[in-house]
Amino acid sequence: MSGGGTASPRHVITGIGAVAPTGLTCADYWSAVLRGESGIRTLTRFDPSGYSATVAGEIPEYTASRYVPGRLLPQTDRMTRLALIAAEEALADAGADPSAMPPFACGAVTAASAGGFEFGQKELEALWSKGGKYVSAYQSFAWFYPVNTGQISIRHGLRGPGAAVVAEQAGGLDAIAKARRHIRSGTPLMVTGGVDGSLSPWSWLCLIRSGRMSASPDPEAAFLPFDRRAQGAVVGEGGALLVMEDAERARERGASHRYGEVAGYAATFDPRPGSGRPPGLRRAITMALADAGMAPADVDVVFADAYGVPALDAAEAEALAGVFGPRGVPVTAPKTMTGRLLAGSAPLDVATALLSIRDGVLPPTVHVASPAHEHLLDLVRDAPREQRVSSALVVSRGQGGFNSALVVRAAA
Repeated sequence: MSGGGTASPRHVITGIGAVAPTGLTCADYWSAVLRGESGIRTLTRFDPSGYSATVAGEIPEYTASRYVPGRLLPQTDRMTRLALIAAEEALADAGADPSAMPPFACGAVTAASAGGFEFGQKELEALWSKGGKYVSAYQSFAWFYPVNTGQISIRHGLRGPGAAVVAEQAGGLDAIAKARRHIRSGTPLMVTGGVDGSLSPWSWLCLIRSGRMSASPDPEAAFLPFDRRAQGAVVGEGGALLVMEDAERARERGASHRYGEVAGYAATFDPRPGSGRPPGLRRAITMALADAGMAPADVDVVFADAYGVPALDAAEAEALAGVFGPRGVPVTAPKTMTGRLLAGSAPLDVATALLSIRDGVLPPTVHVASPAHEHLLDLVRDAPREQRVSSALVVSRGQGGFNSALVVRAAA
């Protein structure tokens, strides 16, 4: 599935809100990225000693009432609160006040994958406890509406298009692409991206059962994509929400800045195992570049999916080398500092790519000391690399065969 060409209108990002294990604001997160600071640590949300995986990209405890109105606290879970924090920052960064815009001028499309597990955990605990009560209809709405697109819309009066996308890790890019389609259909402003989180015993067990989680207890050695020592992924919580606007309408309302534009997108699905057909990632990349009207040589950096599973890392390295040539483009994986944030990971990569374009710097891939694919990948390691960046490709894969690719470039 492709995004559909480069015809007008253009789709610019005017606001970014980020919540990550390394910072609850975009500025704090970006500063940590440039320092190469990792937020992967031993889990504290619950006792992980009985599980094979014990580290995660965990957001440190914070005072929720500092960021979310007190009246909303009883109605929201942790993931929803994080999403509300990111949405608030993104709209403030964009200087956008939906209440001052025409009715139905603003909407929201977000993504999640496993965040509902933590909500379910709380409900199960309530049912198991003495005097446990059934969930209310309002709370049940939160369970079935990932990342609470509805909560964001209610909080900010977004009465335009609204949707939630569930495609595991790839869903974050799919949500941004769907928001772009709404702008093409005439909606001036969309809040989009994804914030996810599932650090609860129930979700942790489900994630471990995937067979793709790292069992290393060492936070600096647990998540090593593209490294000979790679043994699996580390999961985290957080993500990013973006304000995307029609470029001309953003100019008319006096948007103070434009980080860049969403130029191209495509999604594919892997063939049935055993079919003998290749994975769909390479095709998603070439289709996204075609949608952007760009050649491989026009891309300045790739933000890799970087699963940390050797076979999946090898497949991604081969796909990138197949499109760009061996070591044909710098490749980075800043998620080595946060873990894989499920549906929040790719939107955070998009935010990071836009900041790279703004500041002319490529973020590092940390802890990779024994690169496994040096003949294929020019991996940005150890420290940021100063370089002019005018465009970036973000790729993401979801368990079950989902592949998505999205191109961002400097706004004209």
